[in-house]
Amino acid sequence: MVAAKLGEDWSPEQVSGWLVREYPDDEAMRVSAETIYRSLFIQARGVLKGELISHLRSNRTMRRAKSADTARQGRRQIVDAVSIADRPAEVEDRAVPGHWEGDLIAGRNNTHVATLVERQSRFVMLVKVDGKDTETVVDALSRQFGQLPMQLRTSLTWDRGTELAGHSRFTVATDVKVYFCDPRSPWQRGLNENTNGLLRQYLPKGSDLSRHSQEELDVIAAKLNSRPRKILGFRTPATRLEEPVALTV
Repeated sequence: MVAAKLGEDWSPEQVSGWLVREYPDDEAMRVSAETIYRSLFIQARGVLKGELISHLRSNRTMRRAKSADTARQGRRQIVDAVSIADRPAEVEDRAVPGHWEGDLIAGRNNTHVATLVERQSRFVMLVKVDGKDTETVVDALSRQFGQLPMQLRTSLTWDRGTELAGHSRFTVATDVKVYFCDPRSPWQRGLNENTNGLLRQYLPKGSDLSRHSQEELDVIAAKLNSRPRKILGFRTPATRLEEPVALTV
């Protein structure tokens, strides 16, 4: 079953989340994304291994374990960074809404757009940023999260980019806790990475992202949020998010 879903270009994280939703009362059908990766890269062999790896978006041939030593991971660059390893279990199993993954996508002339996706509903928000420095990014993210209901402000998982070095100020402004991925581990934000790939249809690599207004970015996000998703039982992210709590932005 897992191999079949990987063959449909699902990420291991998407497979893991789908199993929880499809078999909510069957603990035997639970498997973490990390376990899927380990099985693929360590246990799979020959043609099967090559075929499954070809469906992973990164096409990596080896992975770094979550339990890898963090002493050499450059955490000194971000003061008081809290590791993804310390993230609550409710974030991993998508039990409640309000947990987000985020990143910056880059364009020509050192331009960027912040991308945010809510883990339970797959709801996307795009944020215009006028620079990559932490003050600019934190201010932009704080304004965006400030428009959300408190029930949707719980956590944000980000990579090790220093654009969020000011995470403490962001948390004070929004009450949103920040967790940082291990270095060079974009798969730990698998949902966000997948979303960034979808966004390239509207925000192509090599284009000047500064030309997009916040209003234009909202229209792009709305297009993704109104698409039925198989993983959501063909509901849309917008509809799924509205089920537990009304969205006001």
